[in-house]
Amino acid sequence: MPSIYALKSRFQRLLRPLLHTLAAAGISANQVTLAAMLASLAYGAWLWLAASHTLPWLLLPLFLLLRMALNAIDGMLAREFGQQSRLGAILNEVGDVVSDAALYLPFCSLSSHPALVVLAVLLAMLTEFVGILGPSLGSTRRYDGPMGKSDRAFCYGGFALLLVIAPASAGYADWLFGSSALLMLLTVFNRARAILKEGHHV
Repeated sequence: MPSIYALKSRFQRLLRPLLHTLAAAGISANQVTLAAMLASLAYGAWLWLAASHTLPWLLLPLFLLLRMALNAIDGMLAREFGQQSRLGAILNEVGDVVSDAALYLPFCSLSSHPALVVLAVLLAMLTEFVGILGPSLGSTRRYDGPMGKSDRAFCYGGFALLLVIAPASAGYADWLFGSSALLMLLTVFNRARAILKEGHHV
């Protein structure tokens, strides 16, 4: 199904000049991965502590774009500069789910049913868990949509911006997270189905 992840190759081309600069400076893929996770934890803490202020919500879309850039850069550094490792693979997957939780759980402060936000975060973790099952089952790492990591960043970041422009839109938080939870269930199904189908043909 359609996913913003399909634009990844174009995004990587835009980042390539920066990639060589980082590599020349001796910055490793694992350092970038850790930086993205720690920055996400710090930003999530800011959202929690300053939930009533507009600035953290206004800047959230920009931070999510930065996080996507760092996630792309660490993968390119690992592949193109011989930095792939088991530790890097663990950091990459763990960093994604930790960062998602840190950045999206603060939306609980806006929802009249915080459990929906928690459910969405748990399902986000499940989509990534199913995605990484592929290699162990004779398939590839799956990034199928419709609500993968990039799609979540687009939806939740867009909602944060809407909150700044129209604060009354906070009343739609339950609808947003409930809908995204359903889409993540579909994402889990699509990834599992793709793994089974691909593994069958191997």
